[in-house]
Amino acid sequence: MIPASKSAGLGYALVALCVLGAMEGCSGLPTLAEQEQLVRANNLVLDRITTRAVVNVWGKPPYHHSEFTHFFVMPDRTMIPRARVEVGEAPKGWDAGVHAGEGVFFAYPDRGWLLVFLDERLVYREELKPEQLHALVKAWAYEDRFKTRLDDTPVP
Repeated sequence: MIPASKSAGLGYALVALCVLGAMEGCSGLPTLAEQEQLVRANNLVLDRITTRAVVNVWGKPPYHHSEFTHFFVMPDRTMIPRARVEVGEAPKGWDAGVHAGEGVFFAYPDRGWLLVFLDERLVYREELKPEQLHALVKAWAYEDRFKTRLDDTPVP
């Protein structure tokens, strides 16, 4: 049995979590139709667009790549994948925030976009020339040659 003073504290903690959860729900994703409108308008808003919305509007990406990635978290809470920063460097203005996870990279050379998703949400976008995107795709293919079966993420 939990003492009354501790159960009251636990109750307050649960209420706080519920309030935070409700606030998080308010800042959730737009509907899929709204996301698709953003993509059609080329308004690629970070953390507001999912892979599904992009694929529904632009079609499957001509090139995609996924890998466990470290992201530099910037003061404005945007993220930059480690692969988009020079080796041994940090992005200008970065102040020590880091996040890691399975990054999914979509390359659309015909549109000139590199899109990076983390947990199905767009976290990074970069306009690149088609030849820059093709060079990136070649680098992915080169890296994939050296992966072992241990590097592959199991698919359920």
